[in-house]
Amino acid sequence: MQQSALDFEVHSQQVLVAGVDEVGRGPLCGPVVAAAVILDASKPIEGLNDSKKLSEKKREQLFDEICQKSLAWCISRAEVEEIDQLNILHASMLAMQRAVLGLKVKPGLALIDGNRCPSLPCQAEAIVKGDSKVPEIAAASILAKVARDREMVEMDLQYPGYGIAGHKGYPTKAHLEALRKLGPTPIYRRSFKPVAVLLGMA
Repeated sequence: MQQSALDFEVHSQQVLVAGVDEVGRGPLCGPVVAAAVILDASKPIEGLNDSKKLSEKKREQLFDEICQKSLAWCISRAEVEEIDQLNILHASMLAMQRAVLGLKVKPGLALIDGNRCPSLPCQAEAIVKGDSKVPEIAAASILAKVARDREMVEMDLQYPGYGIAGHKGYPTKAHLEALRKLGPTPIYRRSFKPVAVLLGMA
């Protein structure tokens, strides 16, 4: 992955940079999960990229390497109840804020994937498609994706029949059919239209 001009500039000034990303805005169930990562320049990690462009096996491999080599990392979340109360955008911001605040080393700059920044105690900048441009954001995207996918596999065991381990909660045709047949469980987001319709709330 090429370093952006911004990435080069902040590193040349010896500013500790945290990459921040979230996963799980679109699914009908489960939390939205965010991660923040401060990489260690003395311990390079090969193969960092947008988590969606990596195989599951590669993500799992990089997950362990990121946790071992980073200066600091934190995985956080916003629960289904918070998503329904706040809306998915604000819940995503909350999860990212929690991830940055949970870092054991405080960054001077947070680079956020997307076009909005959560409220943070440090300087923050949003970068569209940052998970493909900035190594720190790519690392955060991998931690968030792997952590959430693992949780979805556990939820599939708890609530069989919905196929959650496969679609990870996203509204696939098979998922919507299972949802109509079996009905929403407590892990479903009541504020999302397909769920609200089944509950007679929309």
